[in-house]
Amino acid sequence: MTEGRGATTLLGFDYGLRRIGVAVGQALTGTASPLPALVARDGVPDWNVIAQLIEEWQPGVIIAGVPYNMDDTRQEMTGRAERFSRQLHGRFNIPVYIVDERLSSHEAEDRLRTARQQGRRGRIAKHEIDSAAACVLLETWLNAQRKSE
Repeated sequence: MTEGRGATTLLGFDYGLRRIGVAVGQALTGTASPLPALVARDGVPDWNVIAQLIEEWQPGVIIAGVPYNMDDTRQEMTGRAERFSRQLHGRFNIPVYIVDERLSSHEAEDRLRTARQQGRRGRIAKHEIDSAAACVLLETWLNAQRKSE
């Protein structure tokens, strides 16, 4: 694993203009669990809430999703997500690793649909997809670290 390898707890963020999905992951198990999505106002999160998450979970590494188009070109959200990632690092001095989040929301929605088919009731809410996408990002990064061993 890279520099953040020794960290056992990780936080993942799926950046969005209205909501930011959040997940907590464990390097030992390679798994992630969704946390409640954060409200953002035109992409600006409540930094106090993020500080509380950092204090509560004490992550050694933060994983942040950055979107690209299917042809690898940048989109409007790419720069905003990169800025959010830099702000996370600057404010909390924790290593932040970027994960290409292409299709992470689709995979997250598929996972939630599967859970619904296995007995979980109710409509899938957008905030659930956001945090499930943060899980996908964390697990993608953890899997990549294991493969590089």
